[in-house]
Amino acid sequence: RGADEIRVPEVIFPGDEGTYSFIILEHLDSATKTDNFWEDFGRRLAALHRHAGDKFGLDHDNYIGSLKQYNDRHERWADFFREQRLMVQMEMAARSGMLPTQVRKAFESLFTRLDDIFPEEAPSLIHGDLWSGNYMVDELGEAAIIDPAVYYGSREMDIGMSRLFGVFGPGFYEAYNEAWPMEAGWRERIEICNLYPLMVHVNLFGSGYLGSVESILQRF
Repeated sequence: RGADEIRVPEVIFPGDEGTYSFIILEHLDSATKTDNFWEDFGRRLAALHRHAGDKFGLDHDNYIGSLKQYNDRHERWADFFREQRLMVQMEMAARSGMLPTQVRKAFESLFTRLDDIFPEEAPSLIHGDLWSGNYMVDELGEAAIIDPAVYYGSREMDIGMSRLFGVFGPGFYEAYNEAWPMEAGWRERIEICNLYPLMVHVNLFGSGYLGSVESILQRF
């Protein structure tokens, strides 16, 4: 909540009822997007990402969808991404019988090269699940973000997720890059970033997403 670059609904009340937990959030009215909605959204996301942590991860675990998201902190992004993101989802799929041997071997090969793939950048405060269903237009016609899976990570995770199920609108990526230029090769690296949400989808919705996982692994 301390980062106010993009609007987030206020938490009115968190509570428990039996074995269930819930939160009551501020209601946001919606209006038509402003003419510069996407450019403004891109700049605001870049500003959010400039909130840096001292390590990758978070001081507590949280959730992505209904799956627990582990956030043990690491000094290096490659280690965090491998151990807290990809390996967790890979082992979950294996326990469910949804991880073919060739996919496991492809992941293990990728793990040996992650250090050389990602650039050295400080941990960024990221939304963590930034697809098109997790932003909305508020009553001012500006962007608000909802349903985060927040942690300090590579900012390329948010950029990758925003392109996984249909890209964000015109001007978003250009404005982001003007505000904070991405490191060379980002278009290729975000495919690797998207292995995490794709494996989350495998574990939530079944093996139909494995084809996309295999396609990315074959390219790397």
